[in-house]
Amino acid sequence: MDRRVRFWLIGIAIFVVALYLLRGILLPFVAGMALAYFLDPVCDWLERRGLSRSWATAIVAFCFLLVLATVLLIVIPPLQRQIVALATELPNYIRELAERLQPFLDRIRDRLPSSDTPLPSNVGEQAGAVIGWVVGALGNVLSGGLAFFNLISLLVITPIVAIYLLRDWDRLTQRLDAWLPRDQADTIRAQLREVDRTLAGFARGQATVCLCLATIYGGGFSLVGLDFGLALGLFAGVLSFIPFVGSGVAFIGSVILALLQFPDWTHILLVVAVCVVGQVLEGYVLTPKLVGDRVGLHPVWVIFALLAGGALFGFVGVLIALPVAAVCGVLARFALLQYLGSSYYRGRHAPPTAPSDPV
Repeated sequence: MDRRVRFWLIGIAIFVVALYLLRGILLPFVAGMALAYFLDPVCDWLERRGLSRSWATAIVAFCFLLVLATVLLIVIPPLQRQIVALATELPNYIRELAERLQPFLDRIRDRLPSSDTPLPSNVGEQAGAVIGWVVGALGNVLSGGLAFFNLISLLVITPIVAIYLLRDWDRLTQRLDAWLPRDQADTIRAQLREVDRTLAGFARGQATVCLCLATIYGGGFSLVGLDFGLALGLFAGVLSFIPFVGSGVAFIGSVILALLQFPDWTHILLVVAVCVVGQVLEGYVLTPKLVGDRVGLHPVWVIFALLAGGALFGFVGVLIALPVAAVCGVLARFALLQYLGSSYYRGRHAPPTAPSDPV
């Protein structure tokens, strides 16, 4: 094996092992890096207007914290009330839903041939078991990835890391560029630009889409008068970065709550209309305009990356899943282009041709 290849493979292996061993303390640093990456274009824009990097960083950080604090002060109190009320009313909703579903299950059981393992006769017990499993899973997540110490460090350390990285972003990129191997520097820069284009198109664009959908769902459900509509809308909007999951949570959750809450079909249809409006805006306006279709991240690849990152590194893995997926996608396309232009694909005696983009 070539010495350079062995060097890079050993370096990558050491990086992955260190990432796995330090995954418990990386959350505020990864979050700070992500925040700095999102806000860096704003600092660059202010620098082009004549401000120094330090002043641009101070202004951007102050405005971001001010907006964040304002939003939290407006959203957190009603959201907290809705979450507490939902936890209180959830057993009643489960009981009422079980009572409504029981006749349908009885009909299905009567039409099926008899067997040694009949359908459950008590939907409430089964629903209780499912809810217990969900609560246990959420407890494991909260005790593992978002423990109290990690939450405090996230709130305190993340802004500090983000501010320092914003201030030194250009200096850090220049330093990393100087460390690139000289023979492959141009090729690596081209791939890094492609990675940045992919992340900027997907991560920044998808974050904006999630924010817009959270506003549409939360505001729409609240205007219709749906109980816990704000909490459900915000939750569905946040989950919209996972393809099809956010829209599914918004539709299924809102329809179930509407059927349990409203006695008339008018409010139920209004809830469905909010979901349809959100889906239409996402599919035909928000995603095409803010994300685009040339970012190179297929929805199935995104879902796999998020699940794999969460399974390997917990919540930190979810945060780094998209950057890693973007890097892997860019490197895979680059490797495929090299293969299509090589003799392994064309054969030894075929004339050399410039490979075309396989994607």
